[in-house]
Amino acid sequence: MIVIVDYGMGNLRSVQKGFEKVGAEATISDDPQIVARADKAVLPGVGAFADAMAGLNSRGLVTPIKEYVASGRPFLGICLGLQLLFTKSYEDGEYAGLDVLAGDVVRFPQRDGLKVPHMGWNQLRIRRRSPILQGLENDAYVYFVHSYYVVPSSESVIATETNYPTPFVSSIWCENVYATQFHPEKSQSAGLQMLRNFASV
Repeated sequence: MIVIVDYGMGNLRSVQKGFEKVGAEATISDDPQIVARADKAVLPGVGAFADAMAGLNSRGLVTPIKEYVASGRPFLGICLGLQLLFTKSYEDGEYAGLDVLAGDVVRFPQRDGLKVPHMGWNQLRIRRRSPILQGLENDAYVYFVHSYYVVPSSESVIATETNYPTPFVSSIWCENVYATQFHPEKSQSAGLQMLRNFASV
């Protein structure tokens, strides 16, 4: 059973529909016990980091998520769901994250001609081909909407980078944890291939 974690934010139904398109059944739940029993878990999200952590805390989901990840079962973070996995974010202040992975969440710098948020289609450069990237071309286009990105303490977790205009981390892979800054559910065939891959890991 794939469980999409509902903490009051995010495009839950579109992620669920993405899995349905590749023949995988996924349920949406904010019940800590259901999340804890999942075969695979997905943490999606759009919006502000602090609000997301507040939503996870108020629903009692922080400990079940961390225990789930520690169990070794497959876990997928999407967009804000990637950022929440890290130690802290500097979005509108400084806020603690889930600290599943060491590192910070920072804003794109102010530069002439650089639009923030980074929105639209951009290419992946694969550094480590994680299981969810199987079957994808190295320069595949995927869809982004974000103003912040992760800076892992260890480069060993980086799966892909994307230029905007300098390289930033666009996806990570650490053992059973996969996470993307882009939205697979909005990335057409490339994104659906990733969801298909995740459903089968």
